[in-house]
Amino acid sequence: MIGKSVKKVSKPYTDIEITDKYIIREFNENIDPIELLWHRDNEDRTVEILGETNWGVQLDNELPTSLNQPIFIKRHQWHRVIKGDGNLKLKIYKQ
Repeated sequence: MIGKSVKKVSKPYTDIEITDKYIIREFNENIDPIELLWHRDNEDRTVEILGETNWGVQLDNELPTSLNQPIFIKRHQWHRVIKGDGNLKLKIYKQ
C-alpha cells in the first residue's frame, strides 16, 4: 500500500481480565459518546455491572435502561452502551 494510510480502529474499552467464563471490561469516563456505537455480538451474553453506575444500555427497538441489574443480550441483537459518569466496569458472561 504505497501512499495510503491505514487507520487502526481502536476499541472504546479495555479488557482487564479474560477467562473461559467471563470478561471484565472497563470503559473510561473520558470516552467520547460517539465511540459507543450500535453493534452485535456473535454469542449470547449476560452483562453484570461491577459497582454502581448511571451508565446505561439500549437494546434494539427498546428504550435505554439502567445497567444496575444484569442484562441478557441475545446473539446478534443490536445494542449500545450509553455513557454516564465515572468509569464503567462490567463482567460479561458469554454463552
